[in-house]
Amino acid sequence: MALLDSLSTGVSAMQGFSEQLGVIGNNIANVSTTGFKSSNVNFEESFSNTLNGASNSGSSATTVNPMQVGTGVNIARISGDFSQGTLVSTGINSNLAVSGNGFFQVLNPSNNSMYATRDGTFSVNSQGFLVTADGYHVQGLTGGSAGTPPATVGDIRLGTPPAGTQLQSYNVDSGGNINELYSDGSTAVTNQVLLQSYSNPAALSAVGNNLFTSSASAGPIGGATLTAANNVAGANGLGSIQSGSLEQSNVDLTSQFADMITAERSFQASSRVITVSDAVLQEIVNLTH
Repeated sequence: MALLDSLSTGVSAMQGFSEQLGVIGNNIANVSTTGFKSSNVNFEESFSNTLNGASNSGSSATTVNPMQVGTGVNIARISGDFSQGTLVSTGINSNLAVSGNGFFQVLNPSNNSMYATRDGTFSVNSQGFLVTADGYHVQGLTGGSAGTPPATVGDIRLGTPPAGTQLQSYNVDSGGNINELYSDGSTAVTNQVLLQSYSNPAALSAVGNNLFTSSASAGPIGGATLTAANNVAGANGLGSIQSGSLEQSNVDLTSQFADMITAERSFQASSRVITVSDAVLQEIVNLTH
C-alpha cells in the first residue's frame, strides 16, 4: 500500500505544480497588459493516513505520538494580487488610471451587465460616450451643464455643448470631474467618473478583456450601486484618478521566473518519485519469476 501511496503522492504533486506553471505562464504572458493583476498559487497538505493514533494514559512519560503518512498536496487557492501597478503617462485625456484603491465600473450596453476594471484605456465614441476598447460604457455622474453639476448615475457622455457653441476640449481632474471647454470660452463640469472599491477584491472573478464580475462576496464598499456619496475618487478610502495615464501590469518578472524555476524543479522531483516507485513495484513483480 505504501508504494501505491507514493505513486498517488507523486501524481498529486505533478498536478499541483503543473497548475502553478500555468498560473505563472499566464502572469508572464500578461506582463504588458494594462491594469492586469497577477495571481498566486497556494498549496496545502492533503489528507494523512494514520497508522497509529495518539494515546495518553495520563502520564507524559507514556504518551504515544501519532504515526501518520501524508498522501500528497492540494491547491488551497489561486488568489489575485491586487497591488498597485506603475502608472505611465500617455498624454491622451481619455486614458485614466487609478492611483490607490478602486475600480472603474463599466456597463455592457447590449445586456446591461456591469463589470469592474483597472484598465482605463478609454476613448470617446461617435455618440460621445466614454467607452472601453470593447464599447462598454464607463459609469459615473452625468447630466451636468453650465451652473448645474452632474447628478444622475449612468453612462458618461461628453459633447453636448450649449446652443451655438462647439466642444473644443476637455480634461479630467483627480476627483473624476470632466470639465468641458467650449468654443465661446465657457466651461462646464458635465460628468464625473466614479469608482468602486471592495473589502475583498480577491473574490472578484476575472472574465477576460481586463474585466471582473462583482459579487456580494467581494464586499462592494458603500453598496453595489454607485452614488455621489460613496464613490467619488479621493474620498472614502478611494484612490485618485490620473488623466492621460494608464496603470501597467503588476507582474514582477523577477519573482515570476524564480517561482517558475522552483515549480519546474519540483515537478521534476515529483516525477522522479513516480519513476522510483514504479521501479520498486517492478522489482516486487519480478520476485514471482
